[in-house]
Amino acid sequence: MIKDNFREVKKVLWIIMFANIAVAVAKIIFGTLINSSSMTADGFHSITDGSSNIIGIIGIGIAAKPIDDDHPYGHRKFETLTGLFIVGMLVYLGFKIIADAITKFMHPVRPEITIESLMVMIITLCINIFVTKYEHRKGTVLNSTILISDSMHTKSDIYVTIGVITTIIAIKLGAPPIVDALASVIVAGFILYAAYEIFKVASGILVDTTAVDTARIEKIALAQEGVKGVHKIRSRGTTDDMHIDMHILADSELSLEDSHRLNHKIQDALRKELNNNADVIVHLEPYEEDTVKKDY
Repeated sequence: MIKDNFREVKKVLWIIMFANIAVAVAKIIFGTLINSSSMTADGFHSITDGSSNIIGIIGIGIAAKPIDDDHPYGHRKFETLTGLFIVGMLVYLGFKIIADAITKFMHPVRPEITIESLMVMIITLCINIFVTKYEHRKGTVLNSTILISDSMHTKSDIYVTIGVITTIIAIKLGAPPIVDALASVIVAGFILYAAYEIFKVASGILVDTTAVDTARIEKIALAQEGVKGVHKIRSRGTTDDMHIDMHILADSELSLEDSHRLNHKIQDALRKELNNNADVIVHLEPYEEDTVKKDY
């Protein structure tokens, strides 16, 4: 099932990559032809979408590798690690666009707006909306960090493109050419914000930020018959690679067989309520009257 998921994620990334490259090429060509820095900047933004798809494909290929002696927990974090490469690309591109915009502020060039260029932006906007919705839906269904992160990246492209279309219309109606350079700075702002959002998600996973609310885990565990208390609850990972462990207080008179049965009961309850694929480790401890009052 996991291999099938990886295969499906890779398939989605290939489809999205070709769509992003087509959009990027159209924007860059027409942006260059009409001397629009905002349209060209938007095109390079779309190029990073395609590049991030390539990085994602490579990351998924590594993440799909089975458990080995050097990676007893598998290679799933390589999928998340690719998100940081995307962040690096976005930060570089964002500051490059800002630098180019400063040059345009100092030496303004009036774009030659055409109906064709406006139509290209409207068509690419429609493609971006489709790509974002499709990728996010697939990412949710497949529990894929890279697809969800990448869809966030592509979503910023929608707002950027709307801004560029507005700029093109404004200049066509007589606005000063400096508006074009200003719009490219706004494009850069969206790019840098997308980088921040992806970094926040990816870094949280890599440094093992709590994956599930501790109180929720405790409530599920305490609801199981035979559980007297629970403490030292920990969780990490993502929806498709979640790890949970805790210490459970139970009757010291339980037999080994009953203890084993209780252990599995708790694990099954947590998987049913939280995540079917969660790796749950339960450590049983003997219950004493004053045990639950101690500070763990």
